[in-house]
Amino acid sequence: MLYLSILIIGLLTGTFCRKISLFKKLDTSISATIWTMLFVFGVSIGSNKELVSNVGNIGLQAFILAFCGVAGSVLAASMAFSLFFKKKGGRHEK
Repeated sequence: MLYLSILIIGLLTGTFCRKISLFKKLDTSISATIWTMLFVFGVSIGSNKELVSNVGNIGLQAFILAFCGVAGSVLAASMAFSLFFKKKGGRHEK
């Protein structure tokens, strides 16, 4: 709940401060912050012996989850396309 509250407060602050020139210059600092966080995340993962020794199993599980997620999305998109956009004659409207 705390993280969601912080996110909502940041969203509201950003919405009200759109026209301030300081917030227009945040793109570069946001990118630098994300790169720094990714680096620190990598260092913390690399320093965990148990995690590094199980990276094969974790990677396989992550691959299976990602593959199933993409396959499910493609299946749902094709079902939605055929249900809503295809005409009975086999051609779809532009």
